Amino acid sequence: MPEYRVGHGLDAHRLVPGRALVIGGVTVPDSPRGADAHSDGDVLLHALSDALLSCFGLGDIGVLFPPSDPSFAGLDSRHIVQSVVEKVRGVEPGAAVVNVAAVVTLDAPKLGPLREQVSAAVAQLMAVPVADVGVTFKTSEGLAPDHVQASVTMLVRL
Repeated sequence: MPEYRVGHGLDAHRLVPGRALVIGGVTVPDSPRGADAHSDGDVLLHALSDALLSCFGLGDIGVLFPPSDPSFAGLDSRHIVQSVVEKVRGVEPGAAVVNVAAVVTLDAPKLGPLREQVSAAVAQLMAVPVADVGVTFKTSEGLAPDHVQASVTMLVRL
């Protein structure tokens, strides 16, 4: 009988003018604000990376990519995910992501039109069928209009 692990990750960033908004490796067109972050600020990929790391007790992306290190400034978060996948393979070579469930909270702009593109990008990064990636977009109902947040849960088979 296969063994499974469940991981969870959460990330949030303040929104500021003059930065691109990137969600799941997809740049949101015409967004007036983006995440204030050391990297590209992709909250979905940051939460995804932390979820995978948490499955194996490997810390978080701040340990692997410290914001105090200037060499990571503006880093494409797809690189973070790829590095985390490689790290996990080094610890558990047979590990395979089975399912990804993600919730992104952002008041504006609306992300619904990008759902298929974001799901496909995450599926490709995690090497799973797009049908095994669930992406939900929510608003904060005005409670936190100046931030973007993502929460990711994943199931990994060993």
